[in-house]
Amino acid sequence: MPKTMGILGKKVGMTRVYNEMGYVIPVTVVEAGPCKVLQVKSQKSDGYDAIQVGFGEKKAQRINKPATGHFKKAGTDGFYHVKEFRVAQPEEFEAGQEVTLGELFKIGDVIDVQGTSKGMGFQGVMKRHGFSGGPGGHGSKFHRRPGSIGCSAWPARVVKGKKLPGRMGNATILKKNVIVVDVRADENLILLKGSVPGAKQGLLKLFSK
Repeated sequence: MPKTMGILGKKVGMTRVYNEMGYVIPVTVVEAGPCKVLQVKSQKSDGYDAIQVGFGEKKAQRINKPATGHFKKAGTDGFYHVKEFRVAQPEEFEAGQEVTLGELFKIGDVIDVQGTSKGMGFQGVMKRHGFSGGPGGHGSKFHRRPGSIGCSAWPARVVKGKKLPGRMGNATILKKNVIVVDVRADENLILLKGSVPGAKQGLLKLFSK
């Protein structure tokens, strides 16, 4: 696993900005942080170096007792999202410390963004894999089906990895080398060039390099 620091955020939506040359740049607006450090993990205590952070404040009455104790031990309020980031020097962090957007990213940085893609449910081979389908005539009886998948007498089974209907989307996607167009630390907003995985209000992990 890469030893890198990052921050949690949620996808606000997409818009456009103009550079100094007047060209349009499509950007994704992400509300990132502030996050609170809930736990510091090290090779000695946990077998790896990482920090656990919380994002998105949660009301006390909505938190169960085990989670309440965990948050209380860190001296923080409750959070909807709790994730880990690998770090090279965990001793630089302590429970209760605040991680903000401005101290991690600046304009021009190249970062990685991880999110969960939009779920599309159970889909057929034409939408899921781009199959062309069969003839459109009424007599063909073969329109959107995958076709033959058998292997005759040997090996007499469907080979693993065959492109078939199934669940589409709702997968963890890591988009690499995303350019930071603007950082508005006072508003906890970061503008990223192009699109990033997930729907609006979806959770994102932004990794610094």
